[in-house]
Amino acid sequence: MSKARTPAPAGPGAEEALAPRRNPDLVGHDEAERLLLEAWNSGRLPHAWLIGGTPGIGKATLAFRFARFVLAQEPPGDSLFGDSMGGAAPVTSLHIGPDHPVFRRVASGGHADMLTIERQRDEKKGRLKRDIAVDDVRKIGPFLRRTSAEGGWRVAVIDGADRMNLSGLNAILKILEEPPPGALLLLVSDNPGGMLPTIRSRCRKLTLKPLAEDTVIDLLGQHRPDIAADDRPALARLSEGSVGRAIDLADAGGLALYREMIGLLSDLPRIDIVAAHAFGDKLTRKQDDGMFETATELLVWWLARFARSLARGAWPAEVVPGEAALMTRLANARGLERWVEVWEKVQRLFARAESANLDRKQVVLNALSALETAAA
Repeated sequence: MSKARTPAPAGPGAEEALAPRRNPDLVGHDEAERLLLEAWNSGRLPHAWLIGGTPGIGKATLAFRFARFVLAQEPPGDSLFGDSMGGAAPVTSLHIGPDHPVFRRVASGGHADMLTIERQRDEKKGRLKRDIAVDDVRKIGPFLRRTSAEGGWRVAVIDGADRMNLSGLNAILKILEEPPPGALLLLVSDNPGGMLPTIRSRCRKLTLKPLAEDTVIDLLGQHRPDIAADDRPALARLSEGSVGRAIDLADAGGLALYREMIGLLSDLPRIDIVAAHAFGDKLTRKQDDGMFETATELLVWWLARFARSLARGAWPAEVVPGEAALMTRLANARGLERWVEVWEKVQRLFARAESANLDRKQVVLNALSALETAAA
């Protein structure tokens, strides 16, 4: 973990300081950094790494941190993996400071020996495309096989590797089967298990754990001091160790929606119909503001959390006051099997709302009705 911290601007948009290619700091993943350093110092660095874990915990930040480190080192030898050390003293940190030329060029996307592949933005829809374009993936092979512009390593980072389609995965597999010397491929994935087994078996796997709650709170205070101090613990708990998710929820008004949702559910087994309609109207007033998606994701998340806790026989720490009492009341009304059925039903209902373009307010009301019926 880097000890030096780089000051970040305050207010909304400060999460740009956490953008992986521009973030010099890595917090909460000391063990992962130790494993990378150990591989480097061994002089037998694997040519491909699959970095996995939940979204927003620092996987891409680690990938860019390692890429900068490798690009800042002396040129590798001629072996398949590259003789990284050449007799030099072992290094103890991957940190490359923001003033280093390599850091600046990687941050600007201008380093000739680094290629980043990621989902592109769909300008018509105003959001990222669902998949990584296969034509982008096919650029990696020629890039890694060419002569290094600076006489050292060539590094390719695929951010969102699980978003490649089958053609893209096959293109990567060809590279992994015949890796060029002095080339490093870093695949960042939220769902490594969904990738081809033949790809997983050819990569060194590195799984990152969610950040500790206190770490998320600290990062929110450092990078988003505009978020109320009293809200940071709730956002950290709601995000389950993902500072990226915590920031997204803060910007989307997710905590306020969550509080309102728990307030509605607290009236179970009877939900206030007027309040339910007002909640539905709020979520569907504007088609593209993301409020419906945020609220429905939170409801599905809460139901899954409730079911898991019911199976364990212990309630989790509350995100907002009143959750434990609500869970106790619902658990007394119905058993685990029934609540798992409700969770699955609500999940399917929200999925159909997207795929079949159903009336979103009615979908919300139907989901609340399913909960009401189960709790009666």
